[in-house]
Amino acid sequence: MGVPLLVFDFDHTITDLNTDVEVQKLHPAGRIPETSEVHGLYSSLGWTEYMREVFKLLHEEGVSKDSILACMAALEFTPGMEDLLRTSVADYGAKIIIISDSNSVFIEHILQHRGISHLIDQVYTNPGKWMEGEEEGRLWIEPYHHQTTCDLSTVNLCKGNILEDYVKAQAADAFSFIAYVGDGGNDFCPALRLSPADFVFVREGFSLQKKIPKMKDKGLEIKCQIEYWSTAHQILEKIQIHSRNLKQGCIY
Repeated sequence: MGVPLLVFDFDHTITDLNTDVEVQKLHPAGRIPETSEVHGLYSSLGWTEYMREVFKLLHEEGVSKDSILACMAALEFTPGMEDLLRTSVADYGAKIIIISDSNSVFIEHILQHRGISHLIDQVYTNPGKWMEGEEEGRLWIEPYHHQTTCDLSTVNLCKGNILEDYVKAQAADAFSFIAYVGDGGNDFCPALRLSPADFVFVREGFSLQKKIPKMKDKGLEIKCQIEYWSTAHQILEKIQIHSRNLKQGCIY
């Protein structure tokens, strides 16, 4: 029998808050001013391009690389999340991947700061790098990919395609089940691709919970088991019970 595959969103899932929202609070005004031309760019450019302009503005306002990284390091995980990650790997040999619309600089720094980078098999996100030369200290991000095949996802990141490609690249019996953990509307696509033997863990009170019944009314119904969570301890308990039942040959 294979091992569990745990797939995580990052913002509002691993981290309790949103990395892209929190970094904007480093602006001297405490947020991106409504008078700034950057403020209205999201609707026309898309989120990744918008954040690229946010990082440009923060750099122009003197917000340093160290300040940005300190902001990321200070972010709290959702309750019980670190225990979930560590225990899943230690006790069940789980493979863990992250699929996020944040960026590689933020995610890698947070994982390293927490000392848990070794628990993560792969991170799929928008690539980021610190610029050099005249714009040294400015964070630059690129879209993860450009896709036009999935109408449920943004052009720069289809989480469903990424998950399917990852699973196809593994051995056929690599995973005993897949558990997808998320909160946002862009987590619906990967959840839709899971089988009845799998799980989607939906954070209570966030947009994915609201989207599921709306999409069902449109004929798009999730086939896997849906569980709702407010702390990661609830997810760990479900994984422990399910893993034990699989080991004992229980079918339910």
